[in-house]
Order: sequence, then structure tokens, then C-alpha cells
Amino acid sequence: MDLQLKDKVALVTGAGSQIGYGKAIALTLAEEGCHIIAADIDLAGAKQTAEQVESLGRQALAVKVDVTKQAEIDAMVAKAIKKFGKIDILVNNAGASSQLRPFMEMTEEDWNFDIQTNLYGQMRVARAVLPHMLDRKYGRIINTSGGQGIPNISIYGAAKGGVVQFTKALAREVASQGVIVNAVGPGLGKTGLVYRAPQEFLEGERRMSLLKRLCEPSDVAPVVAFLASDKCSYMVGQLVQLGTS
Repeated sequence: MDLQLKDKVALVTGAGSQIGYGKAIALTLAEEGCHIIAADIDLAGAKQTAEQVESLGRQALAVKVDVTKQAEIDAMVAKAIKKFGKIDILVNNAGASSQLRPFMEMTEEDWNFDIQTNLYGQMRVARAVLPHMLDRKYGRIINTSGGQGIPNISIYGAAKGGVVQFTKALAREVASQGVIVNAVGPGLGKTGLVYRAPQEFLEGERRMSLLKRLCEPSDVAPVVAFLASDKCSYMVGQLVQLGTS
């Protein structure tokens, strides 16, 4: 299927990890014809992804951004608009967890990190990008959820649960103005989020999966590409949950 994404401009946050979903999403969108803003707190990783995008014949911009800091987000968007003149697609992929530990061992500092990064971070980036989309009466926003109900990452899961409700509400606000908002919920994968987790934790999650395996970046990227495209024309405010256990 031709997703008709040629010359669209996509901002993908959390695109720096070379084992993460963001990189796979960025490269899949590039393969479909998008120019890419690869944004990450790890600028070196973002540059690696951008170079791979360029090797596919598309334009790329690597930007360092901490999604807990609005000033950095605003600077990122300004750089993207200066280079490309527009942002058609936002993939709110950046996320992190304070650490793998039981709820009763977590501090309020841990809580704040998880919520600021995983919920407020997506809200901040959407707030910075939306004015440009609304001016053009066109845009696609794909937020990232997941992690709900998994022991030892309870606050991370709570923040991502909030993303689902934010997605539903924002979608209702902006759909009539040409901006379609949806969310994807990847299954747990051995990405940067949990690659240091104990093997028994990952094995337990694998066993609970209906497919008896962890999620791969290649499972997530094609779904995001569809949600980013004009082929996704009547799905609004929905969560596409992958690998339900």
C-alpha cells in the first residue's frame, strides 16, 4: 500500500536509541518518503538516526531535546520549521522510566520523573507543534502509551495511561480543524527503556504475551506509519494496542 507520505515532514522524539522504537519509526517513515526531524536527549544517537535517514535519500535534522524542558522543545520546533517550513507529523515517542522497582520503594522524585517525562513531555511537544498544524489545517499526531499494569513500573504505566485520555480529549478538540490524533501502545520490548532489566523480568513478560515473545521495533513502526498517513482518515482518538497479553 502506498501511504502517500512523500515529502511529508515528520518529527519523531526519542529517535536516538539505536535499539528503540523511535529509530525504527523514523526509518520506516523515511522509506515511505518522509523527511525526518530525529529528536532525542542523546544528540549523538539522533545524529546516527539522521544519517541513516539521509542514506535513504530523504532529508533529516538531528536535534537535542529534553522533553521535560519547554524551552528546549520550543527551540527544536523552531529549528524544524526553519529547515522544512512545516511539520506534518508528530510522533511523540520519547519516554523513560526512573527505574525498575516496587511502588512502595519509589520516591516522589521517581514519580515526578516518570510523569514529567512520559505524560507532560508528550503534552509539551504537542503544545509546541499544534499551532503550526492548526495554521495549515493539517496534521497527524501519534502519541505513545503502554506499560499499564506491569509490576515495578507502576508510575510509568500511570503516566502512559494518562496519555490515552489526553489523546482522546485532544483528538476531539482538533479533529474538525484538520489534525488527527491517535495513540499506539507498543508491547514491552527489549529497548532502551528496559534493556538493563533482569532477565527474569523480561522472561516473565515474554511468557505472558499471547505471542510468547517481546515486541520488536519492526512490529511498531508500520502501525505508526499508517496512523501518520492520509490512509488513516477515519480513525480518531483511538489507541492501537499491540501485543496484548
